[in-house]
Order: sequence, then structure tokens, then C-alpha cells
Amino acid sequence: MKSTLPSDARELIPASIVLQRLHDEAPTDHFTLAWLMGGLRKRSFGIIMLLLSVVAMAPGVSIIAGLLLMIPAFQMIAGQPAPIFPRSIATRPLPTRRLAALVQRAVPVLRYLEKMIHPRWPTPHQATKRLVGTVVVMLNTIVVFTPIPLSNVVPALVIALISLAYLEEDGLLLSIALLAGIIVLTVALGALWETIVGAKWISGLW
Repeated sequence: MKSTLPSDARELIPASIVLQRLHDEAPTDHFTLAWLMGGLRKRSFGIIMLLLSVVAMAPGVSIIAGLLLMIPAFQMIAGQPAPIFPRSIATRPLPTRRLAALVQRAVPVLRYLEKMIHPRWPTPHQATKRLVGTVVVMLNTIVVFTPIPLSNVVPALVIALISLAYLEEDGLLLSIALLAGIIVLTVALGALWETIVGAKWISGLW
């Protein structure tokens, strides 16, 4: 896949190519998060969050993926250069076939999106990293702690959009994604407030 970036833009390998390379270089049977992060290097925050947010959309595993998402998000807030998982998690063998299945689904979608997404509207790196981490943590609380079925889908989708924009250094898309995140959080807080008010009204009847 040829880059469509203008000649004066800083070279940035598209996320779809990064993921395809990981797929092609993955160990035959099992891989670990430590191996994955070693292959991603400075782009590990964006890719790890993108993969975990996609997994978090699925029912049944959304809570686990959401809890794992908290680790890189908090480390972004702290200004860490790359995510660091506990050794027991980082070295735990994971089936390569699951990574392959996830990448095979994600790459065609990314290739399509990358026709419209590219580096623009540059933002301060460290400030952007901390802002993204903060919004992801807040959205992730909905994924992890909201007991309503399918309530994980929308916030996880927004986290995926934020991760993609951060990964591709697209300030325009990042602004839109962060605005979407604020809207989702506002709606969630409004629903929580209505639930509290309703519970107090019901308790007052007794």
C-alpha cells in the first residue's frame, strides 16, 4: 500500500500496514503482550488501545478488555513513553489465531478509513497524550461498570475512534472523536442522575 501523504508531511506508516506486519511476523502458535509491544515501539499506545477497544465491543469480554484498557490509559496520563503491563499479564501466552482473526477483520476497515485519515492539525504530543488518556479512562468506566447489555458498544467505539485518530496523528479526527466522547459521557451522567433521582423518589414512597 503506497502512502498518500504529501511530500512535505512527516513520514508515518499507516496503522493498517503496522498491523499487517505484526500479523505476518507473529509466532506460529502463541504470542505475548510483551512481544506485541516490542514490535510496536513508540506507536504501542495507539495500537494497544485500538485493539483492546475493538475487543471491548464484544459481549462477554468487554469487562476484561476494559480493565486492560485502563492500564495504558493511566500510563498516558502519567506521561509514560510506552505502556507497561504487569509481568504476569505481559508474558502470558495468547493464541496467535485470535490475533490473526482480529487483524484480518481490522485491516480492510483501516485501509478504507486511511483514505480519509492522515496527519493534520498537529497538536502538542505530551498534552494530547494526557488528554486522550483522561477521556479514555472516563469512557472506559462506562464499558466496565455499566451493567446494561450492549452499553459497552458506543463508548468502546468512541475509544477506538480516539485511538485511531491519535495513532494516525489526525488532529481533526481527534477533535471530533473527543467531542463524541464528551457527548457520550454527558448522556451517561444524565442517565445516572435520572436513575438516582428515580431511586430517591421510589424510596420516598415507602
